[in-house]
Amino acid sequence: MTGRVVLSRWDAAAAASHWGLLSSRRGLSASAHTVYDVVVSGGGLVGAAMACALGYNPHFHDKKILLLETGPKKMLEKLPENYSNRVSSISPGSATLLSSFGAWDHICNMRCRAFRRMQVWDACSEALIMFDKDNLDDMGYVVENDVILHALTRQLEAVSDRVTILYQSKAVKYTWPCPLADSSPWVLITLEDGSTFQTKLLIGADGHNSAVRQAAGIRNVSWNYDQSAVVATLHLSEATENNVAWQRFLPSGPIALLPLSDTLSSLVWSTSHAHAAELVGMDEEKFVDAINSAFWSDANHTDLVDSMGTMLQFAVAFLKPTRVSARQLPPSVARVDSQSRVLFPLGLGHAAEYVRPRLALIGDAAHRVHPLAGQGVNMGFGDVSSLVHHLSTAAFNGKDLGSMSHLTCYETDRQRHNTALLAATDLLKRLYSTKATPLVLLRTWGLQATNAVSPLKEQILAFASK
Repeated sequence: MTGRVVLSRWDAAAAASHWGLLSSRRGLSASAHTVYDVVVSGGGLVGAAMACALGYNPHFHDKKILLLETGPKKMLEKLPENYSNRVSSISPGSATLLSSFGAWDHICNMRCRAFRRMQVWDACSEALIMFDKDNLDDMGYVVENDVILHALTRQLEAVSDRVTILYQSKAVKYTWPCPLADSSPWVLITLEDGSTFQTKLLIGADGHNSAVRQAAGIRNVSWNYDQSAVVATLHLSEATENNVAWQRFLPSGPIALLPLSDTLSSLVWSTSHAHAAELVGMDEEKFVDAINSAFWSDANHTDLVDSMGTMLQFAVAFLKPTRVSARQLPPSVARVDSQSRVLFPLGLGHAAEYVRPRLALIGDAAHRVHPLAGQGVNMGFGDVSSLVHHLSTAAFNGKDLGSMSHLTCYETDRQRHNTALLAATDLLKRLYSTKATPLVLLRTWGLQATNAVSPLKEQILAFASK
C-alpha cells in the first residue's frame, strides 16, 4: 500500500511538471501545480548569471528553470553616451564564467576597460604595493553593471525554452516541505498577486536584505560600518593609457579610481557618513579639488613614519636586490559628470548557513563585503560557478537537486573562500582607519615587505582573481 502511495506522488509531480511547461508557453501563468526544477529569486547580476549558467548547462537541457525579478525588464536599446556611475571590477575568473555562456562576448562588444596594474598605497606613509604581471596580462576589467545585465538578459532570451523569467513578480511567502507531513516535497512559493508554484530547489539571490534567507530563518551576522561610499564618473585632465586601478588608504577610508576609457575613470570613495554627504553636496570645482588632494596630498605624513619606512626600504633593497615596482603618480581629475554623484551606506554581512534542504543562498544574500577589495560581485559569481558545478554533477548522476549531499559541498567550498576574504577585508578596513603611529608603522612595514616578496603578491593576486 505504501509503495502505491509513493508512486502516485511521483506520477502527480511528473504530470504537474508537464502541465507547468504547457502553462509557461501559454503566457507564463503560475499555478501551485507548476513544478520547476530550480527557481532563482532575484534577477540582479548574480541571480541572472545563475539562471544563465543553468540554462546553458548541458546537464540541464531537460530541466525547467524560473527566474523571479521584482523589477521591470532592463535592456539597453542602444549604449548611452554617458557612463553609468555603478560599475563593477570583474576578475578573470568572473570573466571566464560569463564567457562560458556567451555573455562576455556581448560585454566586450559594448563597453569594458581592462586594467593591467593595481597600485595601493597609504596616505600616512610612503608605503605602497604594486600588483602587475611580467607579461602585462589583464588583471581585471571595469564594466558598467547595466552592460553586464544587458548581456545576461540577451543570453537568457536565447534559452527561453528552458528559462522562464517573471518580471515585476515579488514572492511574499515561502512554504518549506515538512518531512513528517503528507504533503508536497517541494518548496511552495506565493507571489504578491496570489499565484503559486513549486520548486525542487530555491536559490536566494535577492540581496543583503534577502527575504529568502529571512523566511528560512537563517541567522545573518552583520554590522554597519560608520562609512558611506561616494561613486561618480570623472573626466581626467588629459588622455592617458589609463590601465591602472588606483587605491589610496586615507584615515577616513579608502579612495579608488578605476579606468573606464582613455579620458574617464570611476570613483569609489569610502568615508564617514557626514563627509560623504558633504562630498555629494559640493559644487563641482570643490569636489574635484577634494579628489585630487585625496590622491596627492602628504598632509597625513609624519617625519618619524617616513624615516622608519625609508630605513626598511633600504634594508629590503640590500637583502633582496631584485626589481621592486616603482611608485606611479595617479592621473589628475578635471571635472565630474553631472548627476553622477551618489552615496550608499556600507556594511558587512555573512549568513551562518548557505544551504538548507531545497535551498541555497548566493551573492549578497549569503555575504556582504566592504568595496575596498573590489570583490563584491566576484564573490557572487564565484558562488554561481561553484553551485552550478555541484548541481551539474547531481543532474548528471540523476540525483535530487535539492539534496543536502551536494548542497553541503557547495557551502563548504564557498565558505572557505568567502570567510577568508570577508575577514581580510574587515581587518584592512580597521587597520587603515587610524593615524596612531604604532599601527601606521606596522602597516607601513607590512605593505613594504609584501611588495618586496613576489611569491606572496602572486598568491594574493591569484586568490583575488578567482
